[in-house]
Amino acid sequence: MASPVLPWKTKIVLKILSVVTDTVCRPNGTVYRRLLNFLEIKAAANGKPVRGVKTSDVTVDATRKLWFRLFTPTEIPKGGEVIPLPVIIFFHGGGFSLLTADSQGYDKVCRQFAVKFPAVIVSVNYRLTPEHRFPSQYEDGFDTLKFLNETEFDTFGFPANADPSKCFLAGDSAGANLAHHVAIRAGEADFKRVKVIGQISIQPFFGGEDRTESEIRLSTAPLVSLSRTDWMWKIFLPEGENRDHEAVNVSGPRAIDISKVNYPATMVVVGGFDPLQDRQREFYRWLKRSGKEVKLVEYPNGIHAFYIFPELPESSQFMTVARDFIHEQCDKA
Repeated sequence: MASPVLPWKTKIVLKILSVVTDTVCRPNGTVYRRLLNFLEIKAAANGKPVRGVKTSDVTVDATRKLWFRLFTPTEIPKGGEVIPLPVIIFFHGGGFSLLTADSQGYDKVCRQFAVKFPAVIVSVNYRLTPEHRFPSQYEDGFDTLKFLNETEFDTFGFPANADPSKCFLAGDSAGANLAHHVAIRAGEADFKRVKVIGQISIQPFFGGEDRTESEIRLSTAPLVSLSRTDWMWKIFLPEGENRDHEAVNVSGPRAIDISKVNYPATMVVVGGFDPLQDRQREFYRWLKRSGKEVKLVEYPNGIHAFYIFPELPESSQFMTVARDFIHEQCDKA
């Protein structure tokens, strides 16, 4: 297997993340949460602007510990003109079983989104497996959207120029899978305030019973090796289900027909060293066959989660392309 050219810093971080993942994900299908919480670096919300962004945490449903972190850009553009800001509902990755909205890495990347797009970011802290299996994550994602649709924004500190009629769903890996399924439900809902006009699908986490060429060729890749992803699907799915379930193999034999669903324009991001790349390209083709507006963006040297590493040139390239996609969809709306 050919290897991507990576800086030493990236290689060290990937190695640490892989070791931590393999340590806390037990063979018996449980996650060693106490150890994970000890090892995971968290970032607290900060109401004072830091590098042009302030943050706060908003509770959606305390009974299931469903909340989101709100990222608000605070720098006024030159000339002092206050422009409407799109709202991006973001779902973090982690195979549905790891990481949180206040993980340091996701706090940093959402801050970048807020400044560089610019946009108001709603980073959802959804329930995790195996404690909460399918469809808990999808319910949390959709209920957050309902909450935004039914709640006056200024009640929870949204800026006055946040525009709910220009909302985007976004996510990476498992978060992109989640965003897709929320997009389907949102397209069938009759929301009055929140209008989902776009989706940024960053290396979505999909699967299936039959192995793809890229899964076999890159079977030992960091973060998303076959053994890790098989484990994650097993603890996500209901007992007795397999990887051809419609939540996993979204374009497979049990695929949901979305041809008549009001599905948002979508940008699918693929990395050339991501084992999931074949499934991501098939997702793109499936959306096209379903009559949806979709754009494919590929980074030949991209590893899984490449955009989180600012030292990689593909990271800044992605930020620019995503910004342009958002502006394009906002102009159409």
